[in-house]
Amino acid sequence: QVPLVESGGGSVQTGDSLTLSCEASVDAFSMSAVGWFRQARGKEREFVAAISSGGSTIYADSLKDRFTVSRDNGKKTAALQMNNLLPEDTAVYYCAVGLRGRSATALTMKIWKVYTFWGQGTQVTVYS
Repeated sequence: QVPLVESGGGSVQTGDSLTLSCEASVDAFSMSAVGWFRQARGKEREFVAAISSGGSTIYADSLKDRFTVSRDNGKKTAALQMNNLLPEDTAVYYCAVGLRGRSATALTMKIWKVYTFWGQGTQVTVYS
């Protein structure tokens, strides 16, 4: 069973909005942080946003005014609301689950290597 499944990606115009969803089949979902990362073609994976098990959120500085991360522990889902999309937001977006409890800090949640479970990614393409 695939631990995480992302959906909601697509092709949009500059200024449009998209909401990405992440459905988890991970038993410890409610106790773990959820991170969102993206990787553009030819570039390294970068941190986008994360939400701890307790609901604390952090964002990449350049994205915090346009993106919002949320989660629903009862449904084992997380979402990334993206507004006013720009061509530079074009990338494959991944959700990840890991970092239980207090291990999820503002520093650790930004590090993709510490997450245990990953989805397959969903493509977001923004046209100018």
